[in-house]
Amino acid sequence: QVQLVESGGGSVQAGSSLNLSCVISEYGQSPACMGWFRQVPGKEREGVAILAESGRTVYDYHVKDRFTLSKDNAQNTLYLQMNRLESEDTAMYYCAAADRCKVKAEALLLGGGAGMDYWGKGTLVTISS
Repeated sequence: QVQLVESGGGSVQAGSSLNLSCVISEYGQSPACMGWFRQVPGKEREGVAILAESGRTVYDYHVKDRFTLSKDNAQNTLYLQMNRLESEDTAMYYCAAADRCKVKAEALLLGGGAGMDYWGKGTLVTISS
C-alpha cells in the first residue's frame, strides 16, 4: 500500500526557514506527478508547488522565490525548502503523488490537488510574527 509520510514542520518565527520532507514508500515505480499542498482550518486546500512528469516545477505565486521543491530519487523523498516564512504560511502541509499529472500543473495548483491519487497525513507549520 502506497504511503506518504511528511515531516519537518514546526513552530518558528517569521523570517525563519523550514525544510519539509515526504518519504514515499510502496509505490513501485516512482510517481511521475508529485506536489505539496497546504490547508488552513475553514479554508480550501491550496497548491504550493508541483513537480510534473516533464521535470517542470510550478509554484503558487505566494511562495515563488521563497520555496523550493526538490526530489531525491534514491531516497524516494520529496522536499520543500521554505525560506523567509511569513505568518500567512501557517497551515497543515501535505504531500501528494500520482502516476501522472491528470491535468496541467497550474490546474493542480488552482484545484488544490484534485486528481492526485495518494496523500500523506500532513505536517503542521506555524509561523509567529
